[in-house]
Amino acid sequence: MAYLSAIQLVSAFFLTIGILMQARGSGLSSAFGGEGNIYRTKRGVEKMLFIATIVFAFIFFGSAITSLVLR
Repeated sequence: MAYLSAIQLVSAFFLTIGILMQARGSGLSSAFGGEGNIYRTKRGVEKMLFIATIVFAFIFFGSAITSLVLR
């Protein structure tokens, strides 16, 4: 059970960091001078961060549900 808590803690930390880095208007593109007011596709590091956020969300919710079932 301790390993599930550790997995939840680590995934929650990275999930929070990933969400905060994707905040509208303050993403990676605006950090380098981009406006971000037009529609565009995610590319490079921004796309990788988006996918990593989804993966950490699945890990977090999966470990939370597993923890509930095993108790």
